[in-house]
Amino acid sequence: MIILAATPIGNLGDASRRLVETLEGATVLAAEDTRTAAHLLRSLGITNHPRIVSLHDHNERERAVTLVAEAADIDIVVLSDAGMPTVSDPGYHLVTLAAEKGVRVTALPGPSAVITALAVSGLPTDRFSFEGFLPRKQGERLALLTELAAENRTMVFFESPARLASSLTDIAATFGGSRRVAVCRELTKMYEEVVRGTAEELAEWAAGGVRGEICLVVEGARRRSVGFDEAVARVRELVAEGTRLKDAAAEVSEHTGHGKRDLYQAALDAKRQA
Repeated sequence: MIILAATPIGNLGDASRRLVETLEGATVLAAEDTRTAAHLLRSLGITNHPRIVSLHDHNERERAVTLVAEAADIDIVVLSDAGMPTVSDPGYHLVTLAAEKGVRVTALPGPSAVITALAVSGLPTDRFSFEGFLPRKQGERLALLTELAAENRTMVFFESPARLASSLTDIAATFGGSRRVAVCRELTKMYEEVVRGTAEELAEWAAGGVRGEICLVVEGARRRSVGFDEAVARVRELVAEGTRLKDAAAEVSEHTGHGKRDLYQAALDAKRQA
């Protein structure tokens, strides 16, 4: 089978007993970075010496074919540098191919920078989205943030410390300077830090320079107080622009909180009366 093994995101004490036992018995490790994997084995006191092969963004599609074929007979343990493979890390194409070929895939759950940052952020955790790394180029970053400006769920991003101040400035510009944000730095490590404030405040704070691995947690958009009649009018505007009635009702419902079916029926009735 294919075994996706979550590894510590900073503190080696977070390595699970199952992870240690699996590494002790592993025959083949597919690792994002073979040197990091070897260092992990030494640090955990693993006496086993499995064959370690690289599995990264540049070779995954090609290497997945060989690994899936091997996994029909032996277990293949997949490691990313930190956290769970496939989550903004290599492994997705491997798992997809394994599923197509009928090869079993399982996971050893464990540390996750996304969930850890969300938990300590102080922002709503009942509904959230993970958006990966923000684009490097400002134009592409602003375009993406503009698309996400109306997102109601809490959003989690990865970001480079070198681009953090610029990204926070862009978040303030597109989401509004008062949008609540938490910058989670060096999670589970000695210098762990969580800084909370508005996008505007944290953009100013980050301008002084920030180090370490960063998770950015951003509050979702608050639903506007929109009357039902106004919401129905917006549905009809979208329909007039070419959007299907069903899709228009769903979009306006998401942004206003009014029932999708109620908006659909009201817009339909208004059309018939007209």
